[in-house]
Amino acid sequence: MNIEILRGLKNHLGSGKPSLATGSPKPTAEAAPISAGFTITMKRARSAEALGLRRWLWRWRASHLLLGAVALYYLFISSKLSHLLDLRPFADLDPPASPLVGSVQRQESLQGRLDDHLVRRARYGRLTAEILRRDRGTPRGNSSELDRMAREAWTLGLKAWDDISADDGAVDLNSSSLVGETNVPCPSSVTMGGVGGETMMFLPCGMAVGTAVTVVGTPKAGHREYVPQLMRLRGGNGVVMVSQFAVELQGLKAVDGEEAPKILHFNPRLKGDWSQMPVIEHNTCYRMQWGKAMRCDGLPSNDDDYTVDGFCKCEKWERSDSVDSKESKSTSWLNRFIGRAKKPDMKWPFPFVEGKLFVLTLQAGVEGYHIYVGGRHVSSFPYRTGFALEDATGLSIKGDVYTHSVYATSLPKSHPSFSLQEVLEMSEQWKSDPLPKRPIYLFIGILSASNHFAERMAIRKTWMQSPQIKSGNVVARFFVALNTRKEVNAVLKKEADYFGDLVVLPFMDRYELVVLKTIAICEYGVQNLTAAYIMKCDDDTFISLDAVLQEVEHIVPKRSLYMGNLNLLHRPLRSGKWAVTFEEWPEEVYPPYANGPGYVISSDIANFIVSQHANESLRLFKMEDVSMGMWVEQFNATTPVQYSHNWKFCQYGCMENYYTAHYQSPRQMMCLWDKLARGRAQCCNFR
Repeated sequence: MNIEILRGLKNHLGSGKPSLATGSPKPTAEAAPISAGFTITMKRARSAEALGLRRWLWRWRASHLLLGAVALYYLFISSKLSHLLDLRPFADLDPPASPLVGSVQRQESLQGRLDDHLVRRARYGRLTAEILRRDRGTPRGNSSELDRMAREAWTLGLKAWDDISADDGAVDLNSSSLVGETNVPCPSSVTMGGVGGETMMFLPCGMAVGTAVTVVGTPKAGHREYVPQLMRLRGGNGVVMVSQFAVELQGLKAVDGEEAPKILHFNPRLKGDWSQMPVIEHNTCYRMQWGKAMRCDGLPSNDDDYTVDGFCKCEKWERSDSVDSKESKSTSWLNRFIGRAKKPDMKWPFPFVEGKLFVLTLQAGVEGYHIYVGGRHVSSFPYRTGFALEDATGLSIKGDVYTHSVYATSLPKSHPSFSLQEVLEMSEQWKSDPLPKRPIYLFIGILSASNHFAERMAIRKTWMQSPQIKSGNVVARFFVALNTRKEVNAVLKKEADYFGDLVVLPFMDRYELVVLKTIAICEYGVQNLTAAYIMKCDDDTFISLDAVLQEVEHIVPKRSLYMGNLNLLHRPLRSGKWAVTFEEWPEEVYPPYANGPGYVISSDIANFIVSQHANESLRLFKMEDVSMGMWVEQFNATTPVQYSHNWKFCQYGCMENYYTAHYQSPRQMMCLWDKLARGRAQCCNFR
């Protein structure tokens, strides 16, 4: 019996040793010792191989249980969220050049899933409908905050437009009143003393190369905070001691409701960082989007990491976890014998200590900002896309710090970014042609802010000079709401009258009301033009028009189209800075929607949006790209829509062979246009 079991095990395990049941000679008397030894060996093999069998059976059972769980998971996915199977390329890291849905059969499969799960079963509740209804006089009893905000914006905007329309005086493009307050001087230095807590210093004309800002302060002692993320990372109760502060260079807000851009965010973290080590973080925040952080943690920058004006990005300081490598006697003797100089190892502590005074100097260089503490260079941060030195019109100090005094020296005497005579180049070659009377292929609506003169001028000089626009087959227009300052509105009106490419919407601009501009783009495209397709983009978006048109032409003719960088099953944030309440969005996920910097819809979808708006049944949401996804989803309930995704409609920055590039400064626009004129859709990622 034992021999049969062992034979089965040997056959299963693939053993190459002979078995007693496979023709081996029987042991003789002379071989008794050997036989006894063989018997002992067999017993040991039996126990070991039996243990191996048990382990194999356990692994077999575990693997089958795992496979069963995976199978049940995919069964659930296929039954509840079957549309994910047809939208798999949404997560493709190397997307094809053709549209997401390549065949009619696959597209029809996609339509069925979108119809079944994301349209007909959707229950959105009240989502601030009729916000743009024609009768804005009497508010309804169930009006939302967005309703109230829009009604107030229209009232103020119409009054502001009447004011500038009644003023026939000439507008001086170089007027200092366009910068901020009327007759604001541009001193070479600004001083503040005894400010105590959170501080805000106004830099009237921004900064220039050589400008230095010095902050004298004392970090406060750490305080207890509950950080759930740290509890997940390190265990414990999540309560930590936190001591950190921020020194920020900020720019002017473009619209109400949008935070001021953070041109430089310098954030020393004495305690409470997830790394459990003192660090200094540097970053920027452009159009309410944070960039990639640069962290200095006490280790010097790598040799292959480029410098900023000759300075390394991060200097070295003492760390509690660093181990000094001691030089051996032989190595030390050899270095002295050959005359090799020993490099001094400078050890500095972390530049900020709780309760101890510091003197921080932030200086603007040619390639970036340089930070010194106590006269020693600590870090250098290269300039980033979208900002110029003169844009830094404010200095903010906040957090766990007591500010004693602030000094800003070598400030510019004038504000070059508001030399509108240079920004608004009043030349005939940049004027737009009148609207064509014949049907066109594509209408592009560009969302812009009232004071983005330089951004609009950069677009006029670059991709709006494309042959497709000059031939009249493509038309582009800017859509701008009004500013709270009369001087800016007056220049805006003059800009619109001269260039003929501005659609001024008579409501006061707010971040939450961008969706109203999107509706205006649809209305303009179907009422003022006969366009087959309508595209929406931002004024910091560069469009490779040839590539976009070729992508649209790949679509099956006479099919409804929604094209862009699509998001699927995105969830609203319920807490934090960007929280969306359940009243604003009661569903668990957003409908499929394309990222706002650039997307294309067919004219029948635009007509649907306009008609829904006209009969006061259009549902709105404060995020305009999500609103468009919701409208397309509603249209898709009755007419199949082809959802076409491509990563080359870039959401963040630029990529090789892009269709659209986002967050591009006027300087980068000119560079991209120059490269595109040479037949290369390449990025300009200089800082």
